Amino acid sequence: MNGSGSFKERRLQPLFFLGNNPISLTGAGLTSASALTLIGFWVIDLIGHGGSPNPYVGIIVDLCLPALFILGLLLIPIGVWFRRRQLRAAGQLPPTYPKIELSNPVFRRAIDFVLVATFINFVIVGTASYRGVAYMDTPSFCGQSCHVMAPEWAAYPAYHHSNVACTECHVASGFGGYVHAKMNGTRQLFMVMLNTYPKPIFPEDRLPPADKTCVKCHNPQTYIGDKLLFKTSYGDDEKNSATHSIVLMHVGGRNGLGTVSGIHGAHLGRVEYIATDSTHQTIPWVAAVKSDGSRTEYVSSDAKSPVTGTKRLMDCTDCHNRAAHSLDTPENALNKAIAQGAPNSSLPFVHKEGLALIKASYHSQEDAAAKITAGLEDFYRSHYPDVLSQRHADVEQAAKALVSIYSANVSPSMKVAWGTHPNDLGHNDYPGCFRCHDGSHNTKGGASITNDCTICHNLIAVDEANPKQLSDLGLQ
Repeated sequence: MNGSGSFKERRLQPLFFLGNNPISLTGAGLTSASALTLIGFWVIDLIGHGGSPNPYVGIIVDLCLPALFILGLLLIPIGVWFRRRQLRAAGQLPPTYPKIELSNPVFRRAIDFVLVATFINFVIVGTASYRGVAYMDTPSFCGQSCHVMAPEWAAYPAYHHSNVACTECHVASGFGGYVHAKMNGTRQLFMVMLNTYPKPIFPEDRLPPADKTCVKCHNPQTYIGDKLLFKTSYGDDEKNSATHSIVLMHVGGRNGLGTVSGIHGAHLGRVEYIATDSTHQTIPWVAAVKSDGSRTEYVSSDAKSPVTGTKRLMDCTDCHNRAAHSLDTPENALNKAIAQGAPNSSLPFVHKEGLALIKASYHSQEDAAAKITAGLEDFYRSHYPDVLSQRHADVEQAAKALVSIYSANVSPSMKVAWGTHPNDLGHNDYPGCFRCHDGSHNTKGGASITNDCTICHNLIAVDEANPKQLSDLGLQ
């Protein structure tokens, strides 16, 4: 008891007396408020309901709130030191400190101050944390708050998943996916702070499996049937002559009778593969596994030695690998822009010159904007001065469209160039389907993975100036 009383008189009573100052009391309130907020996040994490799946929540939970907690702890002794120094200088340091008891009005006021400060700080810290988490759940945070995400953000608004939050695709469902995402988000934060992040920022094999993300909205077995695709291309002649292609895509799936057909139907079974590069563009080994467990293995004739590596289960993202951030080829991007009216197809040679300008090398997007604009105007000034003088607004609009195309697809600072991120949907611009369906993946018995084009599509018209089918459909 004597030891306890001695500790109380020598340590606790001086601490409570000297701690009765605005700095220490504010620190106590800040510490308790941040601790309560932290405990709230931990409880939500533990229960697994209501927590945000955003990987950057770790910024608040693992960095900001602990920092506020430590700051509050530091303020307590700092305030004690300042008050002790002031009392000693004024000769008012008591030889015996007041007892710690509720009957002491000074002690009661200190408790009241801490309770009020804790409540106020809890409201402020809790509200700020909630709003911070809510903001982190918006695509604009992921895309615009961090400069390294600029290439992905530029491509995001232009495609079908622009209304889907980033976490829906980049964070697997369930508690395990949440924890992994939060740890990964914190790691990425430090990589940005230390300037050790990769360029380009995203390797292609970092998405969770499709059965953890895509299937939340899409049923891969849904029967879609056929789709008619139209594509308009422009020539490099003076008139930018337009040609049209029409393709009937057999997307297929599983119909009401259980019959599978088309592209989706052909891949509904279990397919395994081994890729020898991080972007999965080279696939020398494929295995088709039947429902009875039997398997057929195919090896590319280009494989010079036995194929080794990690076996992967094929899913949606092996074809739809750029479903939300599809960076285009320069030819496709320019053809789409001209078809939409800017650049104006009546400007002579705008396709040929525009394509050359957006494919040129530039030091930065700002450098590209200046040189593309100047380059297009110089071309018309040199070769078509009348066009430049009479249709300057159209030339200016064309230049802006070319700059927009470049900015949406190329980022020199992040080492994203034309073709850096291959799109495996199809096979015109990148290997895509032909990674496996190239006719050279064979079994030991000589059977090959089919490369029959008609299973996937029928070519109705290819680069025709006036396809009859467009007239028949009333589209021309």
